[in-house]
Amino acid sequence: MKYLASFILLFYVSSLFGQYQNIIIDDEGSPHETSIMLNPGNTNQLVAGANINYYYYSEDGGYNWTKGTLVSLEYGVWGDPCIVVDTTGFFYYVHLSNPPSGTKLDRIVTQKFDFSSHTWNDGSAMGLNGNKDQDKSWAAIDHSNNNIYVTWTQFDNYGSGNPLDSSNIMFSKSVDGGETWSISKKINQVSGDCKDFDNTVEGAVPCVGPEGEIYVSWAGPEGIVFDRSLDGGDTWLSNDIFVSDQPGGWSYSIGGLSRCNGMPVTCCDISNSPFHGNIYINWTDQRNGDVDVFIAKSTDGGNTWSAPVRVNDDPSGNDQFFSWMTIDRANGDIYVIFYDRRGYYNNYTDVYIARSTDGGETFENLKISESPFFPYSSYFFGDYTNITAYNGKVRPIWTRLQNGNFSILTAIVDFTVGTQENHKPTLLPVSIQQNYPNPFKESTTLSFRLNEHSLVNLYVLDVTGRKVATLIDNEDKNSGEYIEHFNALQHGLQGGIYYFVLTTNHSFNMQKIVLVN
Repeated sequence: MKYLASFILLFYVSSLFGQYQNIIIDDEGSPHETSIMLNPGNTNQLVAGANINYYYYSEDGGYNWTKGTLVSLEYGVWGDPCIVVDTTGFFYYVHLSNPPSGTKLDRIVTQKFDFSSHTWNDGSAMGLNGNKDQDKSWAAIDHSNNNIYVTWTQFDNYGSGNPLDSSNIMFSKSVDGGETWSISKKINQVSGDCKDFDNTVEGAVPCVGPEGEIYVSWAGPEGIVFDRSLDGGDTWLSNDIFVSDQPGGWSYSIGGLSRCNGMPVTCCDISNSPFHGNIYINWTDQRNGDVDVFIAKSTDGGNTWSAPVRVNDDPSGNDQFFSWMTIDRANGDIYVIFYDRRGYYNNYTDVYIARSTDGGETFENLKISESPFFPYSSYFFGDYTNITAYNGKVRPIWTRLQNGNFSILTAIVDFTVGTQENHKPTLLPVSIQQNYPNPFKESTTLSFRLNEHSLVNLYVLDVTGRKVATLIDNEDKNSGEYIEHFNALQHGLQGGIYYFVLTTNHSFNMQKIVLVN
């Protein structure tokens, strides 16, 4: 047995990758709070952004990335990146300002990227309004005419507790490729306070309907409300439409994060799917006690809204947070990315996407991160993730904080459009995450998922192939998530290299682990 195990060690890899290949876009300079966009005209082209002033582009579908620092000599750059692309292939980076002469956050800035030269222009700006603060902007492209629509929150005085100070949702548009912008206008009916908390109006993410309608929702003192314009943003509803309450508010606490929010994201299906014209709003809240991901939809232009549908499919009791939604405009599939703590008893965090092919009625949850991470609240993690998709090619982006080091990642997630049997990925009998922590001093945790009913063995080998510990001994287990904790000191092990070996009816899996004294 000793020689057989040693032979196996020579021919099996010492660690397993997740179901989807993870690509590190950047792990230097503390990047966080991310945005990503894929060009439907050339799906090999992607552009991403991260706080405060990083940009990245890929020309091979997200496998390799080039990094740069965004500069605007006139307006400055101060985070909250939003990346969009127009129908001619020009990308736009919408962000906050930090002008060399002026006040930080005094306007919203847009810079344009030319893929042929890999350069950005110096940008244009909107929303300057005396000494008011302009924050949390997002943009959408009208694919019928290339108009750019931007919504954001204007603070009379950011962070102020003065009851006379208010926050409002603003709108501006460009009809000339971001060269100039319309005078910004207030579109909300009920203002919020300026505390950057539950009673502040925030989270205005616009989208465009099939006939050029502009749709947007936000969170604030009335819960989640919806507004629309049918004339290119010139006029808006006289009364905002109520969508849903948000138990616990949009600002809440999550272990290991300095702050967290559940502000809404609005999308519209402009594909030729059976759900053409449906509007969807995605958010998170605490109506079930823990934090869950929800979606509501409207099939009548936003006049009425469905009851919230829970997107994450795990049992209650674990948090899912920082969700973001996109709709594949080639086929109408809905994708929602979120951080997920199902199966953990502490702050270990995975990344999932949920996919719906039936207009948001049901969702399939898929883990896309190869291993969990463990954030610390002393580090500012950012306020959102992001995801983009077209014609079955899906590229999420998220922030990872591991041992005090930030990185941002994407995953290579591809579905074949129009082939029913490919709507679900082919699953291996078992998927296993890298143990955490690794290296470890005393104990470590291994998580794995069985995708079929099986007899399971889990044991530890030393470098000679000798079995030194048994965690699972020929146990009959159903499909599902499992977590095993291994304390090396309880088995009298010294520092060195060891291997987890996990066997099922149809698989043999080996993973290298390192014990340090």
